[in-house]
Amino acid sequence: MDLEFGETHEALRRETREWVAASWPLGGDEATLPDTEQARRWKARAIEAGFLHRSVPKAYGGGGLASDILAETVIRQVLDEAGAPHRGSAQGTHMLVPTLLECGTEEQRQRYIRPTLLGEIRWCQGYSEPGSGSDLASLQSRAVLEGDEWVINGQKIWTTHATEAEMMFGLFRTEPDQPKHGGISYILLSMDTPGIDPRPLKMMQGGADFCEVFFNDVRVPAENLVGKRGEGWRVSRSTLKHERMLIGDSTGARIGFEALLELARRTERNGRPSLEDPHIRQRIAELEGYVAAREWSTARIVSAIAKSEDMKAMDDMLMAKIASTHVTQLTAKIAIDLIGDRGLEEPQGDALSMGGSREYDDARWVSHYMMSLSGAIAGGSSNIQRNIIGERLYGLPRDQRPEGH
Repeated sequence: MDLEFGETHEALRRETREWVAASWPLGGDEATLPDTEQARRWKARAIEAGFLHRSVPKAYGGGGLASDILAETVIRQVLDEAGAPHRGSAQGTHMLVPTLLECGTEEQRQRYIRPTLLGEIRWCQGYSEPGSGSDLASLQSRAVLEGDEWVINGQKIWTTHATEAEMMFGLFRTEPDQPKHGGISYILLSMDTPGIDPRPLKMMQGGADFCEVFFNDVRVPAENLVGKRGEGWRVSRSTLKHERMLIGDSTGARIGFEALLELARRTERNGRPSLEDPHIRQRIAELEGYVAAREWSTARIVSAIAKSEDMKAMDDMLMAKIASTHVTQLTAKIAIDLIGDRGLEEPQGDALSMGGSREYDDARWVSHYMMSLSGAIAGGSSNIQRNIIGERLYGLPRDQRPEGH
């Protein structure tokens, strides 16, 4: 396997590094601005320079360049290395924007894409419900069309950053007499609409990123429907494939591995650095093999997309998501073993991330370990993904399902 990008794209890598070094972090008076404003200004300049949201049409605030997955991969790698704030709110930039480009109306694209790319609109995802997690199509939240408005009642749960977001994209049952996959619609909601009540859920590591959201006679304009009425499941699959690609990205695996190496160098076992312990070295060597495999697999997926082998690439993303979850959890488990009794400390801070500080004390490793457990659920549970892989890729017989499923 040839993992080189070629001279054209390597030249782009050098150009991107030079531009990022000169543009981030912001200097002068701008360095005193709030973090969100610094990020917004940098994003606008990155888009103008052709280093961010390159393939989004200029009419919607993007770079207006032809889609080039190899160029986008090279640039993303450089931006991640520099800790530049290019990822922003993933629900908006990496999930909703490509969904609107594929399925939205022209008015929806004009209204929402540009401010989403700049971070002026933050989005949350209203999918899961109590009793409707892995079997998402069994959701029960209702949307009834009354005149030119949808009237929504029900509840969502595990909604990330619902108390901070300005908008939500969600799935709601609009045709209760239809088979469950066929009676769902994809609707956009403003979070300040009367009747929406987001309530934070405190997590075991101390954060409150997730929320439950209640809807009580929430009235939403009819034109906020994305795609056709009752075809929200098809629209949601567009969103989900981008979410799985984001989760399956190998960049996080490498960042986590490098942070683990630093931890193994600064902790001790039997009076010497943990990295020199044969058992620890063996475990870390095994992990590095998984990390390398993730990087090679990602390179193969990128190559497939570049060659327009889209369906094969989408199937590979299912496996990439499971592999990414495994690597993240394995990294976190080794870290917890390295810090020993300090793993009982109160968790603090965010999990390992691709932007901002890469310095992780013991309490932050504890937080990362706890958050790593959620990877087996986020973006579709691992066991459900294994079923899909077995049935779609290997032709195994389907699990028995109730009639109509």
